[in-house]
Amino acid sequence: MWVVKLGGSLNNDPRLPDWLELLVQLGGGRVAVVCGGGSFADEVRRSQAHWRFDDLPAHNMAVLAMAQTTYLAQALNPRLHLTTSKDGIRKVLHGGHTALWLPLELMRAQADTDTNWDVASDSIALDLARKLNAERLVVVKSCTIDPMASLVELVQAGILDRRFATLGSGTPFPIDIVHRDDLPRMRSLLLADGRPTGD
Repeated sequence: MWVVKLGGSLNNDPRLPDWLELLVQLGGGRVAVVCGGGSFADEVRRSQAHWRFDDLPAHNMAVLAMAQTTYLAQALNPRLHLTTSKDGIRKVLHGGHTALWLPLELMRAQADTDTNWDVASDSIALDLARKLNAERLVVVKSCTIDPMASLVELVQAGILDRRFATLGSGTPFPIDIVHRDDLPRMRSLLLADGRPTGD
């Protein structure tokens, strides 16, 4: 099972429907999609900077930003199967479909170590991949990616959120950071996996 995180920067990108279609066509039974918050999350950051409220409401608002992008993805490709839990993801994949995770389980009534901007949607996708015992995590970005850069270097460059390298240290699965134009590469990765595609 793979987790594929689509950066929120793709929200207004003409390539987004192509990414979703690829993940539906070749991801049935093995891919869970996580969506970043994009411009919805940017608005949360602006509101917090303006009003100076705590990280707990900002965290919950950012989760809802991810949810808005998730609903956008499902609207663009209704063959993605929306689910709100890890057990739900497993059921969708068992049914041979591509799962689209709605992360409402991340809403919090009290702050914890993850209710801050150090842990954004990249790290959330990584944490989900760990909890699902995924075989691979793919993070799709709109910015240029140096294929030789380490996770630490990508964090330092602001491409990945600040907690990602720490969480990604020692993962038992490969982590691929790919550019939005790398659809052929993603297709090759999925085809090389050699499993039934479903759907």
